[in-house]
Amino acid sequence: MTLSIKSSSKTKEESLVPKEWILNQANMRWGLTKKSKVGPVSELIRKCSPKTLKEWESYYYKEAFSKDYLAELGKKLYIKISEICRSEIEDISEADCITFIIELVINRTYDGYQTEIQTIYGQLQQELGVRVEPAPDEWDRGYNVDFFIKVKDQFIGLQIKPAGYEYITQIINEREFQKKTHEKFKQKYGGSVFYIISIAEGKNKTIYNKEIIDEIRAEIERLDKP
Repeated sequence: MTLSIKSSSKTKEESLVPKEWILNQANMRWGLTKKSKVGPVSELIRKCSPKTLKEWESYYYKEAFSKDYLAELGKKLYIKISEICRSEIEDISEADCITFIIELVINRTYDGYQTEIQTIYGQLQQELGVRVEPAPDEWDRGYNVDFFIKVKDQFIGLQIKPAGYEYITQIINEREFQKKTHEKFKQKYGGSVFYIISIAEGKNKTIYNKEIIDEIRAEIERLDKP
């Protein structure tokens, strides 16, 4: 089947749909974003624990591969498509291929990482029956707090760390360095800060240190007392 994506009557969004489909199919066919080509991106982003897309981008380029390297993969993708699937991809440029590779490795890995964090705090809300809210930037920077629970006029802090089993020891060690900031949070806002580790179980994300749920519940009850 020959794909045609040249119609001038299509909107920009409509024209991108078949183009990305071709890019995805060709990329999967030649495996240009496999672990062996771009590194273990899921493990890398958990190790990095970025707060922003820029932080993750900088970390990846420093610890894994350069932007030029990803661009070279994009160029290889372009060569494969232009030589083997030429009749189907006349509207795809080298720039499209470079953008696609960088988008997949950087932006979409980051989006998946954020979804994982949101899944975990969604589980916490369901288990605890309270509202869990994103912490303001100054709490993130000053106290290492990602989310909070408000109890009357006091606050409980939460720090969520998505990680594979291989990083759990590293994360627990990291926690020791953050105890001082968490103690400052408690002194100012009344509630403790709880460290939550998330892991993958099949396709799902779950809380590794499940005992933390009862500890948070006990802290809510303590702060809610008259």
